[in-house]
Amino acid sequence: MTTQTAHQVCSQRDPASFLFYPLEFEQNVRSIAWRYIQDIQSGEKTKKDYSLSVCIKLFKVMTNIVKQVAGIDVAQNELVVSIGRMDQSIEADIYSCKTFANKPSGFAAMLVWVKKHTDNQLAVRYVMEATGVYHEKLAYYLADLGIEVSIVLPNKISNYFRTLEIKTITDKTASQAICRFGLERKLELWKKPKKIFRSLKQLTRERDQLIAERTMIKNQLHAEQAEAQPGEYSIKRMNERIKLINKQSAEILLEIAGHIKQDIELVKQINNILSIPGVGKITAVTVLAETNGFDLIRNKKQLVSYSGLDIIVKDSGTSVKGKPKISKKGNRHLRKAMHMPALTAIRNDQRCKAIFVRLVSKHSIKMKAVVAVQRKLLEMIYTIWKTNRPYDKEYLQKANTITA
Repeated sequence: MTTQTAHQVCSQRDPASFLFYPLEFEQNVRSIAWRYIQDIQSGEKTKKDYSLSVCIKLFKVMTNIVKQVAGIDVAQNELVVSIGRMDQSIEADIYSCKTFANKPSGFAAMLVWVKKHTDNQLAVRYVMEATGVYHEKLAYYLADLGIEVSIVLPNKISNYFRTLEIKTITDKTASQAICRFGLERKLELWKKPKKIFRSLKQLTRERDQLIAERTMIKNQLHAEQAEAQPGEYSIKRMNERIKLINKQSAEILLEIAGHIKQDIELVKQINNILSIPGVGKITAVTVLAETNGFDLIRNKKQLVSYSGLDIIVKDSGTSVKGKPKISKKGNRHLRKAMHMPALTAIRNDQRCKAIFVRLVSKHSIKMKAVVAVQRKLLEMIYTIWKTNRPYDKEYLQKANTITA
């Protein structure tokens, strides 16, 4: 409906009320809509063009909505959804909220409700927190339908929530905060992970969990054997559990190899990554699985931040002199995967060893130097993946020769 058409329709009821001024048109529309609502008696049907939807459409046209967002607070069993919009005055308006079940039937009902309460001429961005695994079904459901989705880290939402003057924290206020965050910020679109990387991520995380469980049982076994009167049957059961974990771990490795063999290009890329000193097959697969093949990574800085290996400094004036440290606000699986390769590279690669020695001589903290090597190896994996070339030990010397 054009502005002229809407003006003609509604002016039949009250022509004088549609003398809009540049700074008063919004209030005028709201006032007319409110007077119309008051005129409707209980049980009375609206007539022809004099429906509330006409005034709502006029309001949308006159305010020039530029953005629509559905903010979703995800729980295990329910979704609390708030709808908001932003016009050209850059003012966020959160105007509706409803709860749905966290299952496919609830997803479908949510889409119908959102469509009913939004302008169909403008796309609606669905924004949600990364709440464990509870948000994944909804994210995949929306992505399969080609709907815009953005997933935000919980710490960003919680920090943003503190900036709002809201003292009551409920599911409704949380969804409203997520909606407002989506309206005010420019968020990246979430992309559905490729099937192979999703499978590899599940397998590598399962294996990592098994390895941690095996380490715990071995420690318990050592403690039991060191006792004055060790329990024979306890030791037997622990050894059986260790054997079972070893068997399951081997099965996972075979399954990982089977997935990789299905993609010839992926096999080539992984072989290139394995040319980096200290980086093994499980490390390469873990990094690719956790980053979805670097699909959403634009540069090294973003990758380092995503892994939580970025440096944060708290320094203000003369009184606040915090020590630099890594943020750890990122993917812990990436950080864990890079630890042993860094130690191996320091022992066997002269380039990584030089970095380690230089940093230790500077501040005498070995772990900080190891973290620096972890960060360096992660950046090298990213570079080799993007360039599709194996690691070249003489790269720096060749570059210096060309420059000279």
